[in-house]
This record gives sequence, structure tokens and C-alpha cells, in this order.
Amino acid sequence: MLNTVYFEGDFMNKIELVLPSKEHEFETLEYKREHFNHQEYELHGSSLFDRKNSYDDWLAHLKNNSNEKTVNPHWVVSTTFLAIRKRDSKIVGMVDIRHTLNEYLTTYGGNIGYGVRPSERNKGYATQILKMALKYCKELGLQKVMLACYKDNEASRKIIVNCGSVLEKEFIYADGKIVQIFWISLQMI
Repeated sequence: MLNTVYFEGDFMNKIELVLPSKEHEFETLEYKREHFNHQEYELHGSSLFDRKNSYDDWLAHLKNNSNEKTVNPHWVVSTTFLAIRKRDSKIVGMVDIRHTLNEYLTTYGGNIGYGVRPSERNKGYATQILKMALKYCKELGLQKVMLACYKDNEASRKIIVNCGSVLEKEFIYADGKIVQIFWISLQMI
């Protein structure tokens, strides 16, 4: 399995996707703290890192999710990456890539969930993360992927649209907000 996916960008903003390991513990906990300090208690693309009691529990969770034999029967096999900036090894984001879709993900979640830490937003990292995730999905053999976001999340919606998506539908979620469902064909990636 792939351990690192590189984005070929300029040196200052070049990032890589790396599988989380014990060596990333301090930086990953700092990433979580920054979100919580900004009153953001859901870490998008983190495969429940926001809800795990310890880093080791989270790593065990990711390992279980990465294998068809050990994944929770209500979940699908997935790969979660840290998006690390090359020049200073700072975690700028996370992405969770679901290899298939179950009923819940087909309705609400999609194949890819991603997030960027508050201090690194509006710098192009989310677009880089999504583009690398799309390449990884193509390597997995997927033909197309589904993404979902709230309609009022202008930044995420623009990124998804700019990556070649087609809007399939909109619906009102339980919280009263409008969710948009997009599909991206991987044939051109």
C-alpha cells in the first residue's frame, strides 16, 4: 500500500500525504488543539480523531479501518492521510478516503472527507489535498467519487466544483442545512 503521495507544487507550499504513525503524535495532537481552540470540535477528514481518547486508540482505529477483515461492519475500508507541508513538516490538513460506499456514505458522506487547520486556510491546501486524494482514488481503481458539503460552505463547494465535479442533487439534512452531493469522474485524472 502507498505510504506517501506527493503533490508537485512550488517549494513553499508543497505538501505530501502521509499515513499517520506514532512519530506524528505531537504534531497531530497540536493540529487537534488548534481546531478545538477555534471552537471547531469536528475534524473533517480525520476518521474520528476528534472523538478518540488517545492517539494510540486512533492509530488502532485507522489500522482496523484499512483492512476488509477488521473494519467495523457498519463502516467501509478507508485510508486516512496527514497532509504535511514539506518545508517545515507542519500538518496542514487531513483526508479520509473511503474505498467504497455503503448506504450511509451514498446518502450523506461520499468517498472523500478532508479538512485544513484554521491557520492554514485560504492558501490552496484544500485543493491540493483533494487533487491528491482523487489521484489516490484512481490508483484504487475507482471510476468516479462522490463528495458532499453544505451548500453554505462556499470554500469547500468551490474547491469541489473546481476539481471537475458535477452536482447531482441537494437535500435538507437533519440540522436544517442544505447538503449538496457532487460526483467527480476520475477518467481525466
